[in-house]
Amino acid sequence: MSRSAWLAAGISGLFVAWFQNGWGKALKQIWHKNKKKVVLWGVSGGICLFIGLALIFYMKKDSANGRLFMWKMSLNAISERPLTGYGSGGFPEAYGMAQEAYFAAGDYAEWEEHVAGSPEYAFNEYLQIAIEWGIPAFIICLGLIVFCLWRGMRLGRIGICGGIISLAVFSFSSYPLQLPVFIVTLIVMLFSCITGSKRIWLIVFSSGIALCSLFLWKTDDYEVSKKWTRVRMFYNTGAYETAKTEYDSLYPILKNRAESMFEYGRCLPKLGEYDASIDILQETSLLTCDPMVFNIIGQSYQMKGEYEEAEKLFLRSVHRLPGRIYPYYLLAKLYAEPNFFQLDKFEYAVRMVMEKEPKVQSTAIKEMREEIRKLQEKNLNPK
Repeated sequence: MSRSAWLAAGISGLFVAWFQNGWGKALKQIWHKNKKKVVLWGVSGGICLFIGLALIFYMKKDSANGRLFMWKMSLNAISERPLTGYGSGGFPEAYGMAQEAYFAAGDYAEWEEHVAGSPEYAFNEYLQIAIEWGIPAFIICLGLIVFCLWRGMRLGRIGICGGIISLAVFSFSSYPLQLPVFIVTLIVMLFSCITGSKRIWLIVFSSGIALCSLFLWKTDDYEVSKKWTRVRMFYNTGAYETAKTEYDSLYPILKNRAESMFEYGRCLPKLGEYDASIDILQETSLLTCDPMVFNIIGQSYQMKGEYEEAEKLFLRSVHRLPGRIYPYYLLAKLYAEPNFFQLDKFEYAVRMVMEKEPKVQSTAIKEMREEIRKLQEKNLNPK
């Protein structure tokens, strides 16, 4: 059911068939003999293509709209740093800030709120490169691919060029280059397009493969992942003291992993270490655009009695993903604090919790609404 994969396979397949079977020459001959027939075929093909694309879009409409919205936010992020980018791994922070600013402005459509999420990738490798490395790096990468395709066509390596085109099309609406296997595959295909039959090319090609293998071997984190799995067992069973000790030891290795850092930061408030949790989760906010990070930081500030800071974090969570009810629930509880009670804001947060339509109805939503209803009765009808 991957529409991107089917589209990539179809386009690259037609490309290979066109050049391998000489369809271009055949079309020229038909054009000279019967131009009306070619025009009719072209119009019919265009109509079929339009209908096909429309069906592909409506097959998973929300998913398609979600990707369009992601690309829109990605372009907003690129416009902030078009030349230098945000650096390797900088996509989550850049995307999160762009989406937060967009929703905070208030000028957005209802469907955008519905499809917005917290993506790890741009679902478009071209935009991902531009965000992390800047537009100049994107142009260089694109130029390299175009050069290799041109070289491959001159050498008659139609099948390999078809493979590159397939990956290029797939990369337009997915994230293959975030996985090592696709990076290695692309490098092999690009080398295959430009190398000749001389021994020097074989040496260069072999050296490239060896370097890729060495890099993957050196960056392998299988053993670390095994240790992390064991720590998660302590975390999930509520053995927070043991989990904290383990997270402390793994921090230098896992500090670039959003999920492990989030668990670490969420574990600390359970032990009353609110300042340490805030520090860890502030680092985590650079690795993910999930607003839950702001929610946990805000709760830590609230437990410390720093209500204004807590409010700022909860509002950031609201602006980053306005479709979620949970941050409004946290705001309602914050505004109900005796030392921070604000009736107007409290009523607004309560109304959002009670009336906002969630993407998916769940027991958690019902429990939150019931708790807020009781809180409302307590604060608006005190005995």
